[in-house]
Amino acid sequence: MLREIDFQLYLITDRSLLGTGATLPAAVGSALKGGVRAVQLREKDLGTRELLEMAYALRAVTREYSAKLFVNGRVDVALAADADGVHIGSADIPLPAARRAAGESMLIGVSTHSIQEARRAEAEGADFITLGPVYETPSKMRYGKPIGVRPLREVREEVAIPVFAIGGITRERVEEVVEAGASGVALISAILASGDIKSSAEEFMRLLK
Repeated sequence: MLREIDFQLYLITDRSLLGTGATLPAAVGSALKGGVRAVQLREKDLGTRELLEMAYALRAVTREYSAKLFVNGRVDVALAADADGVHIGSADIPLPAARRAAGESMLIGVSTHSIQEARRAEAEGADFITLGPVYETPSKMRYGKPIGVRPLREVREEVAIPVFAIGGITRERVEEVVEAGASGVALISAILASGDIKSSAEEFMRLLK
């Protein structure tokens, strides 16, 4: 069952990148004003109550812009906050179990780092995957060396679901990953650590179009 993925830019949160006094809901709001239409809440240091409160806050702001909200690794929080989907990694709940818990209407994204992982994610029912790290980036160092753009081409030939390039994606690299077959890009610091979140989002949206 193929569910429609109607976005090209997938913003992943990291509130540690925000300036002094900035809040995550406000930062996400600025990105949404810039055209972002899919946000993944990924704040792994938060306890369940704090994460749920943040999910409620981001659900409110994403609704204002008819944008999708995903919660990283926590199907329970995604369901409680009426999120559109959940995003799971290798250390999270297995995809088949996530699907049983989330139901058929919720979107499920999966983090992958190889062709084998991409194939398995699709076979198990993922709606889309992120693939990377494509380039070197501090947030993905634990996954080893960058995989480069070649695996993007290979995965694109192997799977039918959307593939989002992640890891070190900058304005200058958007064209390269899209030409290699990426359906879109997943971004963290390129937007949230920029001096002007709204303008940065607008620029990436322009490049993706």
